[in-house]
Amino acid sequence: MAIVTKTPGVYIEEVPLFPPSIAAVDTAVPVFIGYTDTRPDNARITAVKIRTLMEFEQKFCNWDNWKLKFNVQDNTWEESFSRNELYYHLQLYFANGGGKCYIASLGPKKPEGVEKKDFEDALAVIEKEDEPTLILAPEAVQLPYADYLNFYQQALAQAARLMDRFVIIDIPETKKDEIENFRNGLGVNNLKYGAAYYPYLQTSIAKYASLDDEDISLVEPSAAAAPPPAPAPGDAPPPERKPKPPVNAKMETGSIRRQEILLRLKSEMLVLPPSAAIAGVYANVDATRGVWKAPANVSLNAVSGLTRKISHEEQAELNVHAEGGKSINAIRAFTGLGILVWGARTLAGNDNEWKYVNVRRFYNFVEESIKKATQVFIFEPNDANTWVRISTMIENFLTNLWRQGALAGAAAGDAFYVRIGLGVTMSSEDILNGILNVEIGLAVVRPTEFLVLRFTHKMQEI
Repeated sequence: MAIVTKTPGVYIEEVPLFPPSIAAVDTAVPVFIGYTDTRPDNARITAVKIRTLMEFEQKFCNWDNWKLKFNVQDNTWEESFSRNELYYHLQLYFANGGGKCYIASLGPKKPEGVEKKDFEDALAVIEKEDEPTLILAPEAVQLPYADYLNFYQQALAQAARLMDRFVIIDIPETKKDEIENFRNGLGVNNLKYGAAYYPYLQTSIAKYASLDDEDISLVEPSAAAAPPPAPAPGDAPPPERKPKPPVNAKMETGSIRRQEILLRLKSEMLVLPPSAAIAGVYANVDATRGVWKAPANVSLNAVSGLTRKISHEEQAELNVHAEGGKSINAIRAFTGLGILVWGARTLAGNDNEWKYVNVRRFYNFVEESIKKATQVFIFEPNDANTWVRISTMIENFLTNLWRQGALAGAAAGDAFYVRIGLGVTMSSEDILNGILNVEIGLAVVRPTEFLVLRFTHKMQEI
């Protein structure tokens, strides 16, 4: 803008020399769908951002529910304990490197169990959220099988529609033909936007770890509740029975019996689906290596074993599915190495372009980052000056990614290209109609083998 000089004085004009830059969007921000003790808005489902496990405890746990009644007579406890299973999945997520995430709470779990409509309502809510990049619903495996498949079909459809998120899927352990049933039932649509992991994890997370002495109520039968039978004629009189003293619901903390019960309860470790741990791995790998690095050959924390050991031959069958291409990522135990994520394929295993999780998620990252950065040009004139600014901005962004190792190629020209202009990506008619097209080629797997992105902008017509 030209400076108007109508009076004597000093006038300053700041001349920008650099083009606008592209800010990299976050790549591993999962949204967890599940049941909790409570939620900030009890009337409806909302997506709430948290950054730590403590924040989840404060917003979604009602500690009055985390108590137990133990029957001393038959060594059983009432199942009145909290049904907030999502809490354990969040522990697994943060233990494996997870950071900020969203919670789409379905409220307290009903006595009859999980319901498909709850999960569908949550999907509709998170569709309006821009930041989440991963969708998880660990408790969806408890749905009836047809409902479980339909829910994940809807989640994959949402990811394909928005093109900015990815679905991590757990496979229910039905003990019979679980892989075949999953492959046959999921369908063939939008498979490149999701990945499935198998089997379940034997974790080191105790269900009753939060219990203290005062949270356990010991229940004993009353001495008068079961009177001894009358002696038969000729029998010796029974020994005198002294009634037991009543057991206080809150015994002293130092009670040996209470400590024994507490120790036994806390030794029971949970078996959980792997999706929360995998989301933590995604977040950790993205932060330390980059979203372009395959989230595989990574050990899992807070995991002591697997519900099933997978052999090399079994993994070959999981990786390759000739009929439908639905690859299943195995989690395997290796001697001396621990429990490792041993696969990084999408469900589109027969698609040479989108078979790898890191490729799909890297493209989501690039697409979303460039889309948001180029929105500022919508009200600019559709001419060569604008084209140069857009091209330079994108090239600088991709050059930085190439230098970090995200793109393959000894030279930048082998790793990517950016095309924009009249006779290149646009015709004269496009320009008259306010259409601005940008074409970008990225070589993620091998040099000069470009996967092409095309951005179309509808410019403001003045």
